[in-house]
Formats: sequence, C-alpha cells, structure tokens
Amino acid sequence: MKSDIFKIGKIKLKSRLIVGTGKYKNFKETARAVKESGADMVTVAIRRINVLDKKKPILTDYLNPKKIIYLPNTAGCYSSEEALRTLRLAREMGGWKLVKLEVLGDKKTLFPNMMETLKSTKILVKEGFKVMVYCTDDPILAKKLEDYGASAIMPLASPIGSGLGIQNKTNISMIIKNSKVPVIIDAGIGTASDATIAMELGCDGVLINSAIAQAKKPILMARAFKSAVISGRESFLAGRMKKNNLAIPSSPVGGLI
Repeated sequence: MKSDIFKIGKIKLKSRLIVGTGKYKNFKETARAVKESGADMVTVAIRRINVLDKKKPILTDYLNPKKIIYLPNTAGCYSSEEALRTLRLAREMGGWKLVKLEVLGDKKTLFPNMMETLKSTKILVKEGFKVMVYCTDDPILAKKLEDYGASAIMPLASPIGSGLGIQNKTNISMIIKNSKVPVIIDAGIGTASDATIAMELGCDGVLINSAIAQAKKPILMARAFKSAVISGRESFLAGRMKKNNLAIPSSPVGGLI
C-alpha cells in the first residue's frame, strides 16, 4: 500500500523485513538470501568485519552499499565502552550515523544489559547518531529508550538464535501501544509464521538472521519471510474479526425455511 510507509528517522524503507548477514555458508549465499527476502536494509557486525586480510572476500563485494542500506551493529559488545568505540569506528569507516546498538549482559542468554544500553543510547544520541536499540521486552525500559532519543525500539521475541518465537505477546503489544517510534522485533524468530504474528501484533518490522541463515534451504526461507511480513502487515491493517467465546452462525438466522 502506497500510503503505508515504513520510516526510521528520515530513511524510508520499501520492505519491513531487515536481514542479518551472519551465519551463512558464504557471502554468495548471503547475497542471494538478501535478494530473495526483498529487504533493503541489512545489519553488519562491525567487530566481525574483515579489514586486515585483503586476500579474503568482503561483504561489499556481494552487497553494494549504494543499493542496500547497511546498518552497523555492536554484536559481541558487553559494555557501553565497547559499543561506543565500535560505533564511533563505524562512523569513521563509512560515515554511518544510523546504527544498531546491542550491549549484551552475558554469554549464556545474550540478553541485553539494559543499564549499559540506556547509558550508551543517551551518549550516542548526543553525538548525533540515529540509534536503533536492541532491548528486553520491558515496556517501561523501552519507553525510557524512546525518551532518551532512540530512533527505533527493538525488543527481543526470545533469546538470540533460539527460534522460539514471541514468548510475551502482552509485553510486545504494550511496547507498541506506548511507542511513537518504530518497534521492530529483534531476536528469537524461528520461522515465517512467527514474523506474521509479530506484524499482526502491530510491529513496524522484524529483523531476521538465524531463522533464514540456518534453515535447511536459506534462499527459500528468505522468500517465505518476505511473504510472511507482507501478509502479517496487511492482516494488521485490515483489522481482524472480533473474538467470541461462542459460535456465531455465518449465515443469517432469520427467514429460514
């Protein structure tokens, strides 16, 4: 729908599906999956980029940054200092100001450390960054991130890479209701139907990596997610029927023979 625009800051996106670039067999598969997904934004883990060995291929050889939006992220950072240094480096390397902040709490759960995340968000916004923030599904903390100037709120559906899908629809719905900035599900999506559910709840978008990259057929799964996100968004816009505890006849009950 032409009037249904997905916008993060001043950037308009055609697709509500954002795709990660890690865990694929190679860059060729990454590029094919991104193309099939229809995504026009991809996340890139700055700390895992090859900048030293010029003999090895790099992501930009396969995904043209002039044709697709790169979203630098701080995957692998466990402190505010690490995250800030990583994103400042990203700005120096490519001039990126729209970034994804991710400050992890521990290596077992990969849940975000919200105290460090809040502190980092406040600093980055003051430095002119447009920050999309990975966070817990706590509605209070999500609103605090928005108050600090976050450009998008990215609550987890479930632990990173778990594939468990959305575990707390109530909290996600509350975050959506309270937010004036885009809400994008990040982490834990396992299959296309999970993405549809997220969109039907009213999320503005979903970010997918493991569910596509670790599927038996990543390219086909990327295509499935493209359809799932579109379907879920249209279902949300259409407005579902009211739920009822008892059956209601589909045909008129008056004038029966």
